[in-house]
Amino acid sequence: MIAYIDGKLTFKSPTYVIIETYGVGYQIRISLNTYSQITDSERCKLHTYLHIKEDAHTLFGFSEFAEKKLFLDLISISGVGPGTAVVVLSYLSPKEITEAIIGEDVKTIQSIKGIGAKTAQRIILELKDKIKKENNSSETSNLTTTKRNTVKDEALSALIMLGVTKSVAEKNLDIVLKKTGADVTLEDLIKHSLRIS
Repeated sequence: MIAYIDGKLTFKSPTYVIIETYGVGYQIRISLNTYSQITDSERCKLHTYLHIKEDAHTLFGFSEFAEKKLFLDLISISGVGPGTAVVVLSYLSPKEITEAIIGEDVKTIQSIKGIGAKTAQRIILELKDKIKKENNSSETSNLTTTKRNTVKDEALSALIMLGVTKSVAEKNLDIVLKKTGADVTLEDLIKHSLRIS
């Protein structure tokens, strides 16, 4: 997985950019939100997601990690592909989308091209609690909590790669973090989580 690309901005349009790094030009699809955030300076860094299909490998880029996270949340919904998710992020800012989901504003989400009533309802139903939970934790978080969440996220990815199911990994991490607190190292967090039966 390509997490981000940092290099020379050689082309910019409302739908895609080309970033050159070490002599390779990466064509990256973007939303209008990201387009508006990219300055015309020579250097550009985008958080990326690589979508692989039988007939194409498409890189999607985001100016902020929060937008990438929302994109990943959207494509986890049945009936919302990467192309549709980019359209959603082009119509509304991540903040507006989040507010519409939390406020159960079906009309706003349905006003986006390609999103019908059923898909809008599904987006709200599947993401409302998740986004509320994330917003509440971010509002009350301090630097320690932010550090803890970063370590937890990295540990979660590692455990999943080691074959632990996501639900079990999350449960084990929470148990270990309650015992150890935020100062636990990533290595210890993974080890202790693996030891829980």
